[in-house]
Amino acid sequence: MTCWIRPAEGAVFLLNSPEPPDRVWDSLPRKLQQQMIDKKIRFHCIDAYRVAQDAGMGTRINTIMQTCFFAISDVLPRDTAIAAIKTAVEKTYGKKGARIVEFNFRAIDMALENLHEVAVPDKVTSDFERPATVAETAPEFVQRFTAKLIAGRGDEVPVSFMPNDGTFPLGTAAYEKRNLALEIPVWETDLCTQCGKCPLVCPHGVIRSKLFPEGYLKDAPPGFKSMPVKGRDYPEGYHIAYQVAPEDCTGCGLCVDICPIRDKSNASRKALNMAPIDALREPEKANWDFFLSLPEYDRREVKLTTLKGSMLLQPLFEFSGACVGCGETPYIKLASQLFGDRMVAANATGCSSIYGGNLPTTPWAANAEGRGPAWSNSLFEDNAEFGYGMRVAIDQQREHALDLLHALGDALDTELVAGIVNADQSDEAGIHEQRERVARLRRQLDLLDDPRARQLERVAENLVKKSVWIIGGDGWAYDIGYGGLDHVLAAGRDVNILVLDTEVYSNTGGQTSKATPRGAVAKFSAGGKPAVKKDLGLLAMAYDNVYVAHVAYGAKDVQTLRAFLEAEAHPGPSLIIAYSPCIAHGVDLSHNHRQQQLAVDSGHWHLFRYDPKKIEQGKNPLHLDSGEPSIPYREYVESETRFSMLWRTHPEAAEAFLKQSQEEVLARYHHYKQLAEISWEEPEAPDFRQDGDTEGEE
Repeated sequence: MTCWIRPAEGAVFLLNSPEPPDRVWDSLPRKLQQQMIDKKIRFHCIDAYRVAQDAGMGTRINTIMQTCFFAISDVLPRDTAIAAIKTAVEKTYGKKGARIVEFNFRAIDMALENLHEVAVPDKVTSDFERPATVAETAPEFVQRFTAKLIAGRGDEVPVSFMPNDGTFPLGTAAYEKRNLALEIPVWETDLCTQCGKCPLVCPHGVIRSKLFPEGYLKDAPPGFKSMPVKGRDYPEGYHIAYQVAPEDCTGCGLCVDICPIRDKSNASRKALNMAPIDALREPEKANWDFFLSLPEYDRREVKLTTLKGSMLLQPLFEFSGACVGCGETPYIKLASQLFGDRMVAANATGCSSIYGGNLPTTPWAANAEGRGPAWSNSLFEDNAEFGYGMRVAIDQQREHALDLLHALGDALDTELVAGIVNADQSDEAGIHEQRERVARLRRQLDLLDDPRARQLERVAENLVKKSVWIIGGDGWAYDIGYGGLDHVLAAGRDVNILVLDTEVYSNTGGQTSKATPRGAVAKFSAGGKPAVKKDLGLLAMAYDNVYVAHVAYGAKDVQTLRAFLEAEAHPGPSLIIAYSPCIAHGVDLSHNHRQQQLAVDSGHWHLFRYDPKKIEQGKNPLHLDSGEPSIPYREYVESETRFSMLWRTHPEAAEAFLKQSQEEVLARYHHYKQLAEISWEEPEAPDFRQDGDTEGEE
């Protein structure tokens, strides 16, 4: 308010605060208090999160704050306004069930009971000022440009501050410090088995693991937690730490939900437990800063095929503005951990482009060496082609670099040139060695007075492996951009396509897509979608050179990890279709993992991997990673409002759709099972001779 709102005299200020009315004034910074006194501002407060919790609304406070606004703004008479809000609630949520309407009505009534007007004194009593928008240690660009946008003062930024080439630095989301969480996870070292599940599932990358020599602990803050690392894959004398970033955590609780370890003497206590942030914020800030100061473990030594090992890798996608509990971001974060230091990403417009690159900050980040994903956003309709163009450009520049290497001939170390040309970059060690070779090459080029050397300097980076990723949602992949996606698959280049399948146009308001399942209610399908969901994976498997995977990390995390590793290692096109629960499904995303498990168990979402390299080995390329449906399809659809609301509006249609869907999931499973069981051994050559044809016989 003090920074960018210029209130008129006599304006009304409504504050959501946990402070009681008799102490809330003293919780305000000095400048804000003085402004309120000078402008004769009326002051109201409410602890909206407590009201929401007591009303059964969880952390949803929009209805509560809206009620308070109309109660104090005099836009409408109070009784008229409250009646209108309740009518709107019935219209908006009525189809979703009487229980939701009842919760909202209760929240409205409790909001009025807990709304307080606070007398504004005639003098300032506060002894502190509002902290700076970003830390003093933030880079100069963030201080000068990004901080003003975060503070809502973008109109003060001159055009001359904008980057000339349109590129923005990575990792700026780390400076926002949104402090959204009311509770954060607390790690219990006496229970932890170091499974690595918690950093995998964190949608915002705020809980991380590191492996480091025990000697570093001599400089640790008093409350910093670590424990000796377990397992034969790790060296003696090393500790592992799982640390949360308290100011970046959103409090979704998914890390606690996924934690498999419980105290045998107290089943409610797990190896991770949520606790109120108030007493934890400052000590955990110190712990997080110390955690960041610890060195990253050598990527060449990490066992990537295990969750514990892969989660030691630094995420280069962190602190995004995605929804609390987002089902998409864990997949992107995982890709950034495994391949981010060499990733080039083309991102279709949609949720992932908004939380991925919307000003003022970006969650895409760089490591200590300055390596990180090169990211750009394209349109719905051409993102596959956009990413394909990146691959073609990289390949062309690599070929040009190789030509220049040979052209310079004896002017360069021939052994070095041979090493670069014949490098095996199939693993982290090979990529590291190639980077060192290219660094040596640059030092030699610097000594040459030859225009070809200058050209090679510009394209030499492409001698090191680049991992091209084409990312987007189902609206892009199944619908608007499908033609381009199919073309890219058919073209055969080495690209990795990640489809974040929410089964609906999430970013544009919840419209039906070809990924929307039969019977689901969405915009343009108010009576339930009548058609079956498009099987994008089956279509892609028609190309025998395309790697295809169907994954759901909350149902089978190791299968998801293996799919990402196999897809990136495949020398041709790969397609990963990732099940991504969304608020558009009508579920609380604190149940994200439950919904993934229900989708798999009911047969709605089969898990599989199709690996073309097995064809060359005489093996079936299709491997089913999930079994036969083990629960009725009804159990899955009744857990999500997008399906269940149809029983309140079109019950006969809902039952008909359910019957069809139950038959379809069973038929689809058996179809995939049959495909996975086909023998791919070399068949006997057929005899095409006609009866009586004796040509060639004696």
